[in-house]
Amino acid sequence: MSDKKHLDTRRLAMMALFAALTYVVFTYLSIPVPTPDGKVSITLGNTFVVLGALLMGPSCGAAAGAIGLTLADLFDPVYIVEAPVTFLVKFLLGWIAGSIAWNIGHIDKEEDAAKIRRYAIIATVIALVFNTVADPGLRYIYKRVILGRTAAEVSFAINVAVTALNAAVSAVVTVVLYLALRTALKKAGLLARLS
Repeated sequence: MSDKKHLDTRRLAMMALFAALTYVVFTYLSIPVPTPDGKVSITLGNTFVVLGALLMGPSCGAAAGAIGLTLADLFDPVYIVEAPVTFLVKFLLGWIAGSIAWNIGHIDKEEDAAKIRRYAIIATVIALVFNTVADPGLRYIYKRVILGRTAAEVSFAINVAVTALNAAVSAVVTVVLYLALRTALKKAGLLARLS
């Protein structure tokens, strides 16, 4: 097998791993919060979307996280109608984090630990702030305009609060996990194989 094929196989395996992690974390480790228009969840699903983007880059990381959380929506009768919004928002969440980290901070090639930490934090915070605005906003538009649900206003306020709480917790957990995983992957000689 050529190096290109190995890289593609590794990257595909990592994408599948992160899609599975986001799915499992959301499906089995979430705390549902009922709303008049369905439910929202307190979860660390976004942690693995951003973590995947920090480790694999904007495209692969974004796709993995978006696929994992969209599958979680598709297998839950309450969330199934929101799957298109989930895919879009979570892809953008990962893409923003990965683009800032890899294209601006170059954390995939950087050796300076302080710079890596700084760009991991910046990318994570900016992406999760985007998610805090975009996720409830797009879900509101989708529910109100596309689905015609009148309770969308009430769920919007709850969704904003839960999404902000998720973002705060996810920001801390993501950066801690990324820095620990990056160190371990680098020592094992696997970090360079992800990029």
